[in-house]
Amino acid sequence: MASNEEVDAVAQKVEDASVQDGENKPSKNALKKAAKNEKRGNKDNKVAHAGKVEATKATAKPAKNKAKIEGAALIGVGVDKDLDFPGWYQQVLTKGDLIDYYDVAGCYILKPDSYSIWEKVQRWFDDRIKKMGVRNCYFPMFVSSKVLEREKDHIEGFAPEVAWVTKAGKTDLEEPIAIRPTSETVMYPYYAKWLRSHRDLPLKLNQWNSVVRWEFKHPMPFLRTREFLWQEGHTAHLTKEGASEEVLQILELYAGVYEQLLAVPVIRGTKTEKEKFAGGLYTTTVEGYIPTTGRGIQGGTSHCLGQNFSKMFDIAVEDPSSTESDKKPRIHVWQNSWGLSTRVIGVMIMIHGDNKGLVLPPRVASIQVAIVPVGVNAKTTKEDQENLYKSIEGLADKLLSRDVRVHVDRRDSYSPGWKFNDWELKGVPLRLEVGPGELKGDFVTTARRDTGAKDKMPISEMETKIPELLETIQSDLYNKASAAFTSHTKMITDWKEFVPALNNKNVIMIPHCLTEKCEDEVKELSARKDEGDDTPEDSRAPSMGAKSLCIPFKQPEMEVKGKVKCTNPNCSNMAEAWCLFGRSY
Repeated sequence: MASNEEVDAVAQKVEDASVQDGENKPSKNALKKAAKNEKRGNKDNKVAHAGKVEATKATAKPAKNKAKIEGAALIGVGVDKDLDFPGWYQQVLTKGDLIDYYDVAGCYILKPDSYSIWEKVQRWFDDRIKKMGVRNCYFPMFVSSKVLEREKDHIEGFAPEVAWVTKAGKTDLEEPIAIRPTSETVMYPYYAKWLRSHRDLPLKLNQWNSVVRWEFKHPMPFLRTREFLWQEGHTAHLTKEGASEEVLQILELYAGVYEQLLAVPVIRGTKTEKEKFAGGLYTTTVEGYIPTTGRGIQGGTSHCLGQNFSKMFDIAVEDPSSTESDKKPRIHVWQNSWGLSTRVIGVMIMIHGDNKGLVLPPRVASIQVAIVPVGVNAKTTKEDQENLYKSIEGLADKLLSRDVRVHVDRRDSYSPGWKFNDWELKGVPLRLEVGPGELKGDFVTTARRDTGAKDKMPISEMETKIPELLETIQSDLYNKASAAFTSHTKMITDWKEFVPALNNKNVIMIPHCLTEKCEDEVKELSARKDEGDDTPEDSRAPSMGAKSLCIPFKQPEMEVKGKVKCTNPNCSNMAEAWCLFGRSY
């Protein structure tokens, strides 16, 4: 975790500069059902107009045939992740049973398997912020235009995205009411009302809610949606030091969500002045990397708002050093805000998923182990089949006693091979195959989703070995993603190397002056061409210019401040720090 001094140093630099195999074939009945379901799914998408449009736009026509996976199971993903990433992403979400398209464009239904991931993130994070003294609350989703517009610098960044309620039934409202894009202006008038004494501080509130941000052209489930779930924390402190300490504590928790739960590596850093939260003092961030597209992605942000909002809303308390004889002016509080959304699910899927479907880290998978009965055929008696299922249920109970989330697949109308494909598609971390042969030999056959590796495990060791294997899978997923991130993070000081490295799907650390004008120029110089607004975003990725992702807390050993020229060939300024640039979501 970065120290306050490291963050202060980075923040000062900003201020100075600007002031991620089934053995048996499916049965005929299974194939018919799958075809019927797919046909029905296509019909549903036609009814859901928004879903149809987005799914059609997701895959560019020239790439469709090239990206098609020959011999792919009917129920599985039909396009190659590397050749048609938008098409792959759309299929893995819908066929993996995580979402469904809704009839309002840009909105999606989170099905139980995806919502359960969000619940695990919620529990993990909520338990930890409560230990910090944060309390949960809830404020209304509506905000009057008068209140929303009080902080003009802040709302200017959200203005195109604000959705307005203008009618009640057939009657026009006297004053339009906004649906919150974020809650600073919703909550802070009441902070001014509640806070009077320094003894009321710190005030630490968080709410789990949804927000609406309307204006965008290319919605993407989990990453860019018109309504999304998140948590937003809003705290008030007596001193800058108290606020700064919390900013880092929260950022480290965000990093923990990615690294400990989702097996996704992130870089911790500070946003540049250009990219910081509108109206804030400085913004800290965790930044991820999507290997397939070579693009960075913002994972979560923790903002120090300074005293800007407290002065705007007059959130002030008595000076603790004030006395009867020496009255001092009231002190405007120091504030923070921090937020993490369901975007975390999309990042996890993009990094770990493959051409067979989802790959879920065990710590967040709703089902960690799927047990598939095998060796049952037409010659198997009803009694033998029931004895097999009874033995399997006994194995499942043993795993449940060790807090392993296990499911026994008793679907009789599908072959084992069909079930193998289905569980692989849904990303279940570990599959156990159990049949008369396994029971006779006192072992189970294990199949890892992440590597496909199969092995035999003695039944007597299951209760200890299965939890250990799940932790190994969790660790291996993280290490694989971390190796990809590290190998695609390049340090460059010569501009001639910048665009080629960018086009090779890298994010790039360069010495930079941190000025807004220079950032804009870097983005312009590194863009190749404009393919038009109707091109799916990932198809446009190779032509996008690079933007600053963050100023990493961990700077390379080579010192550049005041010693090395800014990497932008058109800039004459000296560098202030190493800054991470990349194409970004």
